[in-house]
Amino acid sequence: MDLILWRHAEAEVIAPGQDDLQRALTPKGERQARRMAAWLNHRLAASTRVLVSPALRCRQTAEALGREMRIVPAIAPDAPIAALVEAARWPRASEPVLLCGHQPTLGLLAAQLLAGIDQEWAVKKGAVWWLRWRQRDGEPEVTLHAVQGPDAL
Repeated sequence: MDLILWRHAEAEVIAPGQDDLQRALTPKGERQARRMAAWLNHRLAASTRVLVSPALRCRQTAEALGREMRIVPAIAPDAPIAALVEAARWPRASEPVLLCGHQPTLGLLAAQLLAGIDQEWAVKKGAVWWLRWRQRDGEPEVTLHAVQGPDAL
């Protein structure tokens, strides 16, 4: 199973009294989302499930893919990593899953799946971490397939 973790692109700073879920992408964030979406669309299987946080900045980031997506309230900011694992059906899903979400949850999830540790690994704004689960010699294995930032595209 492939699990693609995509952190939302650069968003506006929260304004006094503003709901955090309503923060939009900045113009730079819109460019980051378009570049990363183009990179992803060349690599993602047509069957990839796209699961997105309800936050506006995540919805705008994922919309750049031009694919069907499902808003999943359980992966909102500060969601526990267990909610992301459950939403993705890791590692039993039969299709690849792309999760568009937030820090620190994405970094915590990457650390847990790749190294089995509780640590806040840094996933940069707009970046993708592509993880792959497989059976190798009868043993489960998680590998890091790719890490890509939008500013390097």
